[in-house]
Amino acid sequence: QVQLVESGGGLVQAGGSLRLSCAASGLTFGNYVMDWFRQAPGKEREFVATISGSGGRTYYEDSVKGRFTISRDNAKNTVYLQMNSLKPEDTAVYYCAADRRAWIPRTTLYGMDYWGKGTLVTVSS
Repeated sequence: QVQLVESGGGLVQAGGSLRLSCAASGLTFGNYVMDWFRQAPGKEREFVATISGSGGRTYYEDSVKGRFTISRDNAKNTVYLQMNSLKPEDTAVYYCAADRRAWIPRTTLYGMDYWGKGTLVTVSS
């Protein structure tokens, strides 16, 4: 049974930092592209960042470029999202997703194989 479990969310002031983690089990982790999405209240789920199975390739949504960094540790079956210079508009539930298709910089949530249940990030102004 595949599980993706996010952690690291919380309340932070604008300008602060958080590191999210997503621990995977039940799958051959290195074979999966891993993605982060987020969903703000009243809005659709949107793409944030993606990383290839080896970790050598990454791609970001424009509004987080230069502030967020996606990384992975295949030995620990974990993907991370380091979030710096947080803004109130980054407030959302953050989800990780696993995608076994070959890596290209996809930004759509469709076709993901597995999803976590999310972790809430709240940025106060």
